[in-house]
Amino acid sequence: MEQIGMFPLFYFPEIGSAWIMGITGTIHILASHTSVGAALLFAFLAHKAYKEDRPELYEYMKKYGMFLLIFSYVVGSITGPGIWYTATAASPRGISALIHNFVWVWATEWVFFVFEVVGVFALVYFINKIDRKTHLKLTYAFALASVGTLFLIIGIISFMMWPGNDAFYQTGSVSDAFFGLTTFPHLFLRIGFMIMMSGVIGLIIATSLSDKELKNELIRKMGITSFIGGFITVICFMWYMTTLPDNAKLLLEMYMPDIMTTKLILVVIFSLYFGIALLKPNFINRPIAVVMLFVVAIFGLWPGEKLRESIRKPYVVGQYVYSNQIMGREVPGKNIKNEVDIIEKNGLLKVNPWIPDRLKIITDKNRLEVGELLTKIACSNCHSLEITGKYRPLFEKMNGWDKDTIKSYMQFSLATGAVPYMPKISLPEEEFDAMATWIESQFNKEK
Repeated sequence: MEQIGMFPLFYFPEIGSAWIMGITGTIHILASHTSVGAALLFAFLAHKAYKEDRPELYEYMKKYGMFLLIFSYVVGSITGPGIWYTATAASPRGISALIHNFVWVWATEWVFFVFEVVGVFALVYFINKIDRKTHLKLTYAFALASVGTLFLIIGIISFMMWPGNDAFYQTGSVSDAFFGLTTFPHLFLRIGFMIMMSGVIGLIIATSLSDKELKNELIRKMGITSFIGGFITVICFMWYMTTLPDNAKLLLEMYMPDIMTTKLILVVIFSLYFGIALLKPNFINRPIAVVMLFVVAIFGLWPGEKLRESIRKPYVVGQYVYSNQIMGREVPGKNIKNEVDIIEKNGLLKVNPWIPDRLKIITDKNRLEVGELLTKIACSNCHSLEITGKYRPLFEKMNGWDKDTIKSYMQFSLATGAVPYMPKISLPEEEFDAMATWIESQFNKEK
């Protein structure tokens, strides 16, 4: 019997496997976005310091650079491998798909990244130790390496949403995968946010300066920088939304009322903050600047990353790898078969090589155990599976339903593909029955 290329199950209780990856990724993105935005800001400041003969700007760059070394390159270097670890555990076939498509793109990105890491150390260390023209060239090179890293990573991340064309599925080509509809709007959206972040961090650094006149000047400049970055972010976000696949647009419409309310509040708050920095720089102090950094991270970055992950469903990569690791369509260019048909024909228990032999045939004795295992395989990448689950708890929707209702709902939502943000997986009736039996038993435990 034909087997499908599944990996062993990884499940993180209460939170769900995918959200561990998302939390780690959000921390990493905050650090990495600050790095790229700061690289562009450094190029601007170094140019200004060189052309206008303003050595005091080098001292500001040195303070900023020391912060960057710790915040972006230490935190970023820790959380970067953390993403690889959690993503490989939570979504091994998703990571496999990305590696098989972009292995040389990633290798190139690592070259740029090494240049970045060496460059930021050299940039900070050589301030006032080499001639200013050479230092200016170093800042330009650092900025180009940072943007190069961003561009390569964005092409990969954009493919996770979708290739943007049907050519990729036939050719399997790296260029067809990389240059999708969302790549460039996503790139400029990220650049805008990075510029804004460089201003937000720059305000923290500026508040530590003892020279009041320089302090106020730089607070104003950081306010302008943040305004520019925020404006680019808003415009490119609207552009980005027009390039999404139909399933993402459908989910976006569902989330849009909350998105618009949240975004409007954030735009008002950020505009007031940046406006105060521009018009009344004396009002900006260290505690306010630090608090606003956390506001950006918690209310700006995290919801945005969560939204991007959510609207990609039911897929995790390229509109062909389902979030539960099953291949949802044929990709002739990569010799990938549609595993939905294989599962419908044989059942998930018989084609998943990691199912223990004692559970491949459902009996009255193992029905609950089989039901739990099937539910975790099918649902745990998107849902937490405890009554007290924190993120998208599966039981919240089904609370109070009996087994037959739960079974009918799953057969409607999964087997027919009628719910566009859930994978289409048609299981044999006895496997759906085992899942419904286990889910109902969890409610009974609470009584």
